[in-house]
Formats: sequence, C-alpha cells, structure tokens
Amino acid sequence: MKPVKVGICGLGTVGSGTFNVLTRNAQEIERRVGCEIIIEQIGARRDNPNCITTGTNITRDIFDVAVNPEVDIVVELIGGNDVALKLVMLAIENGKHVVTANKALIAVHGNEIFAAAKKNNVTVAFESAVAGGIPIIKALREGLAANKINSLAGIINGTGNFILSEMQQKGRDFSSVLSEAQALGYAEADPTFDVEGIDAAHKLTILASIAYGVELQFDKAYTEGISKVTTEDVQFADELGYRIKHLGIARRTQTGIELRVHPTMIPKDTLLANVNGVMNAVLVDADAVGQTLHYGAGAGDEATGSAVIADIIDIARNINSADSRAVAPLGFQTDELSDSPIMSMEETETGYYLHLKAAEKPGVLAEITKIIGDCGINIEAIVQKESDEEYVPVILLTQRVVERKMNQAIAQIEALESTLGSVARIRVEHL
Repeated sequence: MKPVKVGICGLGTVGSGTFNVLTRNAQEIERRVGCEIIIEQIGARRDNPNCITTGTNITRDIFDVAVNPEVDIVVELIGGNDVALKLVMLAIENGKHVVTANKALIAVHGNEIFAAAKKNNVTVAFESAVAGGIPIIKALREGLAANKINSLAGIINGTGNFILSEMQQKGRDFSSVLSEAQALGYAEADPTFDVEGIDAAHKLTILASIAYGVELQFDKAYTEGISKVTTEDVQFADELGYRIKHLGIARRTQTGIELRVHPTMIPKDTLLANVNGVMNAVLVDADAVGQTLHYGAGAGDEATGSAVIADIIDIARNINSADSRAVAPLGFQTDELSDSPIMSMEETETGYYLHLKAAEKPGVLAEITKIIGDCGINIEAIVQKESDEEYVPVILLTQRVVERKMNQAIAQIEALESTLGSVARIRVEHL
C-alpha cells in the first residue's frame, strides 16, 4: 500500500510529542496501519529543541502545509480559534483530511467544519481534543455505540483537579495552589480557561454531542469555575463524607439534555472522588453496559500525541481501504441529528450544599429552614459550627430540587437581617 503523508502544523508541546512518537514507533505503527506514515512537512514558526527534525521539510507558513499537494493529512496543533479555523477550512477545501487536538475549535466551530468536510469527502478527527491520551471519543462513538447514554460525568481539566486535590489533601487555599500549578506548568499565566471552567465546557460540549447525537452547542453549556471554593468548604465536605470535584456533567432527561460544568460534591468512596492530581477521568452510565470509568493522563506531550496518532492511523487505514467510508465525526451516520433541547440551568435538578453565616441567636435557624421548606426544598442535614464570632457558619445539605427553587430560597436567605454576606452553594451528585 502507498505511504500516507502527514503535515504537522504547530511544534509546541503536543506537536513535538506527536512528532517524537511517530518517529520513535514508526515500525510498530506501520505494522498496525499496513503502510508507512511519513511526516512530509512541518509548519511551525520556530523549532522545538525537544524533537530532532533534521531532514524534515519545515515551513514557517503553516498555510503552506494546507495546500501542499503531497500531504494527505493535515494535523492542526496550533491552538486558538481564528487562525486554526482558517487553516482547517483551507485544508478541507484542498481535499486534505484533518486531525486536531483543538477542543475550542471543535466546540465552537465544529458544526461548520463537519459540514465542509462532508461536502469535500474528507475526514475530521479530534480524539485528542478531550481528555488527552484517554480514548474517550472512540469509546463513546464506537465502543458504546449499542448503548443509550444515560449520563456522563468527567474530571476533564487537570489543572482544576490538581488544585482541588491539593486543597483537600493538604488544607491549602486556592490562590497558593494556583501559584504552584503555574510554577509547575500545569496552569497558564492567565488561568481563566482552566479555573473558570471554559476549557472543561469545550470538552463537555463535544462529549455530549457524541453521546446524544445533538449539534455542538457550547454557548448553551452552564459554566462555573472553582475560584470561589474555599478551604472551609473542602473541609466541611470531608466531614460530611464528600469530596469536591470540578465536573462536566451531561445527562439525558425527559425534558432535554443537561450540559453543565461546576464544582460538585460527590461521596468520597466513589471512583471519581479518588481521581487526584492532574489526572482525568470520565464516568459513563449507559443502559446496556452500566457504568464504565475511563481514566488516564488528560494532557502532556506524548500522552496527547498518542491520541493524535490514533486518529492519523484511523484515517490512513481508510485511505488505503477499498471501502473508504469513515465513522461520522459525532458517530451518527444519518444526516438528522436529535433536536433534544439543552436545558437551562434553572430547570436542572441536583442536591445542594449551602454554606452561610448566621447570627448566633434564637430563632435564626428556624427562620432559615422555614424559607427552605416554603420553597419546596427538603433538608437532608443541617450543621451549625462553633465560633467565637457574632455570625457562625451554618451548613445545610438538601435533597434534589430544581435550581429555580434553590435560587429563590438563597435570595430570601441572603435578604435576612440575621445572615451575613452571600450564601455559598455547591451542587451535590451521587454518581
């Protein structure tokens, strides 16, 4: 079979990892594919000392790769939206297959990219866009294709998981752990995408579209970060038998699909609660197989490069196959996607942990619990912590209720003269 020629755009962390694994494991990869995979060209503004590219055709203009007639597969590893979108669309227009690790690109522009790819009869693959080296997209799209996916919940941002793990295990505060994460290279100088949940929301959008066969709708994902989680919240959660994890959750309901990213309290004896450090994990609940946990390195040069190359291998097999039909990007071969709506957060139902400061005087707890009861919310546990201050911490756990009712209750509690400041809320799930 004829060799398949690859053009790599971007030689940063993932680009160098992809190059190194492709070259180091070239013989093993060729045995699996049935043909040689050749790195025909690299598009990068600068060289990377972590990979030896001697003898490889390198251009400083990434768009050269997209129009190179010798290149079969363009690998987009530059990140961002605008330039990456132009590169990918140009590659597709020139009949190139595309592999990308760019979750933001797929989550925001995937619908138009997939339409262009179908029109030009090429494949767009993006396994490495979610959870690094964990083959979660292939698992959802192919391994679990016989199932109806009831729900999925994932720790899909290693930076946030590292911060919460350190807070839980060592009693440290958010800001000090964030500074360490930046020093270790886990967090960017501007950590907003990681700690405010945007990165996780990009990934969850992709997973939900594959799980439920709906269009990519990043703009409808509820997104909340971890920057307001306190050491006290982590400690109180532990005392109540929970861990706080930053989860992306998608769930099928009778009225639509939940699509939400936020700090979540989960029982400490569950699988996800024990995923620590920078590791990622996705728990999938399906009707036939039940629960499966997909765990591993969610980032890193060669871990993510492994997923990039898996996509290259799939496409290379199709190129040299008599039947070149590929699996559709979202796993649904028919043109019609589901019209199931994405639910608003106000209609989502979860349990709640509430942390507030209340005056230590008779009748205050009764006042608070009456508000909660009048809003149709059942209390599971209530704890008043000891304090020498005028206002003492009060912790409440509630049973499951729609968020709209909880919003009403919190607004009324915050308006009381006997409470101080805002009410902290963390949603509770028993996965």
